[in-house]
Amino acid sequence: MFDRRFFLKGSGAGMMTAIAAGRGATAAPRIESRLIMILLRGGLDGLHALPPYADSEYRRLRPTLALTMADKVVDLDGYFGMHPALKPLRPLYSEGELLFMPAAARHYRDQSHSEAQNMLENGSGKPYGARDGWLNRAILGLQPGQRKLALSLGPSIPLILRGEAPVQSWDESEPASLDEDFLFQIGQMYRSDPLFLDALQTGAPDAAALIDPKTRPDTENFTDAATVTAEQLSRNDGPRIAVMEMQGWDTHFDQARRLNLLLGQLAEGIITLKQGLGQRIWRRTAVVVVSEFGRTAEENDRQGTDHGSGGLAIMAGGAVRGGRIVGHWPGLNETSLLDERAARSQNAYESMFKAVLIDHLDLERHFVEDKVFPNSSGVLPHKGLLHFS
Repeated sequence: MFDRRFFLKGSGAGMMTAIAAGRGATAAPRIESRLIMILLRGGLDGLHALPPYADSEYRRLRPTLALTMADKVVDLDGYFGMHPALKPLRPLYSEGELLFMPAAARHYRDQSHSEAQNMLENGSGKPYGARDGWLNRAILGLQPGQRKLALSLGPSIPLILRGEAPVQSWDESEPASLDEDFLFQIGQMYRSDPLFLDALQTGAPDAAALIDPKTRPDTENFTDAATVTAEQLSRNDGPRIAVMEMQGWDTHFDQARRLNLLLGQLAEGIITLKQGLGQRIWRRTAVVVVSEFGRTAEENDRQGTDHGSGGLAIMAGGAVRGGRIVGHWPGLNETSLLDERAARSQNAYESMFKAVLIDHLDLERHFVEDKVFPNSSGVLPHKGLLHFS
């Protein structure tokens, strides 16, 4: 269907063989299982995607942003619901193919996007603690040799997939657009300067939308990447692991409108993955959706939210034991919040990642602890997230 150019990135068969031999595995890993990672760049507001709509503290903290049943929230358990834009995913939840983990994040508090993303992807437990990515290291343990098990979707290979294992890449993206929040701040500073505004609107077609947030800006097309991912992962000789990215989740302003668009795209992309993979492969697939950190429980004065801590992780796929909200939820009362503003992080991303690698891809636990996520033995794999088949 798509005529794309794919590139082989990386080499190092000797290193692959040596590291894989160190696994101590007694059986072949499940290279027929599929794993799709979706990285949401900018910091997803989990309380908007999965609103605790029945919580009075939630409504107190967000007098204008709080979602209720009147906003057509998709009820899940009488307390949590899905954002209306995620409604296409409701059948997956009902069929046990979708779960949510609120208050989830890495143990990082400095709220720098670059540091938090680096820490999320390198797997060392600290920003810039490794030069390769934890998923690339995991691939080295799946199969020695030159088979290209990984696919990167986007203009460049993200850190999570960089390393010794060879990686295919696909890209048909438009040139990167300027960050909405950056343009908004500049536009607000100089909105009364006609000369500046003329130059800004000439150089950035979306600038008018950001100065007047009622105007709808263009959004990236996530569905094409999902279509390509499904096509490639469906091939008998194709990759088994893919990493997709979505930009634009740093919603300091105009959050309701912007997340309505982005969450709708995310839902459409996940549905496209299921349809494209087909039932036989979908039942052996796990899709993991994460962001570098969450956002404040309290809204700001620009109808947005600021950088916080506890966020949201989502898992979808036929290999997932879904239809549930998992992990520990700390609540939103004043004693549960960080600095009386941000939801706490109670559920470590590593617990989900380790479960996927061990229970879904069948990597040995000691290999995951020693090579993929070193110095993380205190974080146990989250039990019961996946079917063992």
